[in-house]
Amino acid sequence: MPSATDPPAALPLTLDLDDFKGDFSFDALFGTLVDELLPEFRGDDAPGAPPPPPPVLGAAPPVFPAVDELLGLFKHSCKELVDLRRQIDKRLQNLKKEVATQDAKHRKTLGELEKGVDGLFDSFARLDSRISSVGQTAAKIGDHLQSAESQRETASQTIDLIKYLMEFNSTPGDLMELSPLFSDDSRVAEAASIAQKLRSFAEEDVGRHGVPSAVGSANASRELENRLLARFDTASQRREMSTMAECAKILSQFNRGTSAMQHYVATRPMFIDVDIMSIDIQVVLGEEGPQADHICIAEGLSVLYKEIADTVRREATTIMAVFPSPNEVMSILVQRVLEQRVTAILDKLLIKPSLANLPPIEEGGLLHYLRVLAVAYDKTKELAKELQSIGCGDLDIEGLTESIFVSHKDEYTEFEQASLRQQYQSKMAELRAEAKQQSESTGTIGRSNGAAVTTSLQQQISVTVVTEFVRWNEEAISRCTLLFSQPATVAANVRSIFACLLDQVSQYLTEGLDRARESLNHAATQRDRYVIGTSVSRRVATAAANAAEAAAAAGESSFRSFMIAVQRCASSVAILQQYFSNTISRLLLPVDGAHPSACEDMGSAVSVVEAAAHKGLLQCIDTVMSEVERLLSSEQKATDYRTPDDGAAPDHRPTNACIRIVAYLSRVLEVAFSALEGLNKQSFLTELGNRLHKGLLNHWQKFTFSPSGGLRLKRDITEYGEFVRSFNAPSIDEKFELLGIMANVFIVAPESLASLFEGTPSIRKDALRFIQLRDDYKTAKIASMLNSIMAE
Repeated sequence: MPSATDPPAALPLTLDLDDFKGDFSFDALFGTLVDELLPEFRGDDAPGAPPPPPPVLGAAPPVFPAVDELLGLFKHSCKELVDLRRQIDKRLQNLKKEVATQDAKHRKTLGELEKGVDGLFDSFARLDSRISSVGQTAAKIGDHLQSAESQRETASQTIDLIKYLMEFNSTPGDLMELSPLFSDDSRVAEAASIAQKLRSFAEEDVGRHGVPSAVGSANASRELENRLLARFDTASQRREMSTMAECAKILSQFNRGTSAMQHYVATRPMFIDVDIMSIDIQVVLGEEGPQADHICIAEGLSVLYKEIADTVRREATTIMAVFPSPNEVMSILVQRVLEQRVTAILDKLLIKPSLANLPPIEEGGLLHYLRVLAVAYDKTKELAKELQSIGCGDLDIEGLTESIFVSHKDEYTEFEQASLRQQYQSKMAELRAEAKQQSESTGTIGRSNGAAVTTSLQQQISVTVVTEFVRWNEEAISRCTLLFSQPATVAANVRSIFACLLDQVSQYLTEGLDRARESLNHAATQRDRYVIGTSVSRRVATAAANAAEAAAAAGESSFRSFMIAVQRCASSVAILQQYFSNTISRLLLPVDGAHPSACEDMGSAVSVVEAAAHKGLLQCIDTVMSEVERLLSSEQKATDYRTPDDGAAPDHRPTNACIRIVAYLSRVLEVAFSALEGLNKQSFLTELGNRLHKGLLNHWQKFTFSPSGGLRLKRDITEYGEFVRSFNAPSIDEKFELLGIMANVFIVAPESLASLFEGTPSIRKDALRFIQLRDDYKTAKIASMLNSIMAE
């Protein structure tokens, strides 16, 4: 092992450039340097390494071995590393010089190459320009050659055409003298092409010079066309599709085949067979014939239109296989079907009636025409859709279908309104006839005082009739929405139709209320007829009383009848409003202003009914109050409120007049409580309560009251008050409560009147009048007491 003081040359060369190549590891390099000097520090798995000596107890730790050798090794290694770096730097300098030299050579070579490439590009550009010039020249030469060839062919064809034209002009009437081309059936296509060209040329010549040189060519063209059509017809009868297609293709050169297409469509059996046309109407009308209703006609049209669609579908198969332009043929066929066959059927079905002379309702009236119109329109639209699905080319089948019905749709609204009026008039005549028949069967007309009542009952308002009006209108609206699709047109027609319903309901309900009011007027006339004076015999008085009872019964019956009429009016108006909300509104809302206007119209119609009902309700109150006044007059006795002082116990029961009036009111108003609703009920009962309160006040001012009579009066007032409480009218309840307090003026002692006024000052005005009705008013000098009270 060399020492640290040895010169570097004495140490072995331990480092080389190869040690730093590849995957260099400093730990591996370091291990290589020190392994020989420090074998005891090798890993435990190093082979041949002796185990370390055991430690000696108490001895000092050994000094690190081979320190000097390691220092020398490290110094030598550092020197070698410096030398290696110098070697590497020298090599790098040499490499940089070599790279710079090569780069200069490379740049020089690239510059020379760029100059060569630029020269090549210039050469290619000149070559491309030359090629383009040569190509253009060749193209021009080709165009000239093609033009020359085209002119040569045109000249050759022109020569041939002139030759044929000269033949036509030399023998204009004898086609057999022409070239064999025009008589050879095998060359008919070529002949057709030449004839069509000659015809065009000749027609142009006629238009230019006015020379009739086209006669021969036109005749030949027509002759060829007729021969082809004849051959086409023969092939059609034999169902030879290939021959038909060949002929159709050749015929397409004549007026683009229009004559062939029209000829094919016109020769279809459904357009020329008279039997088919007569069978059509029999299929539609069925066994019932002209008397067939719209349901039978709908079924017949469905059967007929299905047969027509099937026929067109079969024809479409042939047309697709034969004609070069099948869509044009289908357009002509479908148009012919609608304009001839369908229109012929509809003309027989839709015979427009006269509005000046309506058909009888027994024969269906205008409604039959409108129903058949709707059915025919609906089924025809379905047929049009079916034909469109089969194929109709560019034909506007929807517009064509609409044009068939345009004359009927123009006057539809007037016919619909006239039909609704006719149905209404018929219904009213039917109701009047039923009422008359019922009256004659019972023998009540003119035979009793209740004749008007009986008539009113027989002609009472019926909700069923109003429902029938609505059903008519609903059917009319459904027809309107079927026939028209534009929102503005639909809204205008719907509003006109709905206005008919408003007029019908308003007129029917108003007339029904007027009839019910007539019975009220008749009962009032009966009451006034049997009012008699006081100085009459007992027999006359008894007869008058019986007549008054009969008049009262008639009045009560009339009251009930009118209340039922009002109830049915309310139900009818509710049905009308529900119909408007469910059906009419949605059709009017899409159009600005239509819905508010219809609401205004409906409000006006309902207000007319309400006005008639209001008049009748006031008459009902008059009827009730007349009976109340009659009962008060006949049943109220002077002794009811001025009982004799005979020591008997006072009677705390209501008076007989009060009992009968309350019983009458309870009985007669029972129907009013169920018939009236809402504000109508509230206003009616409030008005009746005010009238009853006023009538009782006026009635009681005719009597004189003792203290016990005052108690009985208070009992009557309590009975009346408990009854009117069912009116649910707070103002009426308050008035009868004040009446009960005011009755105390007959009960309290004279000296207590002042305290009564102080406790209830609101009754002072009426109480001052009633105090004068006390039987002790004069004897107790109450007048002077009142003066002192008023002075205070």
